[in-house]
Amino acid sequence: MKKIGLIGGISWVSTSDYYTLINKGVNEKLGDLNFSECLLYSFNYADIKRNNENNDWDSTFKMLLKGCEFLKSGGAEAIVLCANTMHLIADKLEGAIGLPVIHIASETAIEIQKQELKKVGLLGTKFTMELDFFKDKLTAKGIEAIIPTSESDKDFIHHTIFEELGRGLVTEATKKRYLEIANEMIKNGAEGIILGCTEIPLVIKAGDLVVPIFDTTLIHARAAVEFQVS
Repeated sequence: MKKIGLIGGISWVSTSDYYTLINKGVNEKLGDLNFSECLLYSFNYADIKRNNENNDWDSTFKMLLKGCEFLKSGGAEAIVLCANTMHLIADKLEGAIGLPVIHIASETAIEIQKQELKKVGLLGTKFTMELDFFKDKLTAKGIEAIIPTSESDKDFIHHTIFEELGRGLVTEATKKRYLEIANEMIKNGAEGIILGCTEIPLVIKAGDLVVPIFDTTLIHARAAVEFQVS
């Protein structure tokens, strides 16, 4: 089995999901008492959030590179960034660390291709929705990504990711608003909805919408499992 390194704490809620999904996935593949051989470097989310608010991606890159170096020194053969937004610097990290970084957007694009969809809605932090690092991976596969048109909707998603979902807090009111936003994108032609933040599966689940949903946490974890057992 190949050893992987997880960059977590962004947030701890989704990191816990990654650890569970990857271990279960390895066991499903290999059976018996086989589970994931992995290392975890978990950050203080407040430090990452502070950098984000100041648009200081250089500091975030240096922090994550330090974590990746720690994981590489422990024998990790690939890196898994347990958060969508951090993939803004994934390609740069991959070049600096000299290990493959399993890219969440690339893996999501593959899953969307399997269902032969051409236009999907993307939900996530404002960084993920508004910047190109995620959408470019979809475009490369001939997939168009649309985002909410309302600034208030984007602000709501961004705020609740950090202040509610990232703390493990879920309310019916928040779930209702997320579904309203997703359904508006479906009206605008989205053939599927990407849950482009690893905490959004807390509020949007299979069967909640009339179109397929793409849970990036689950997709990413499965890709990590395939790397380990291949």
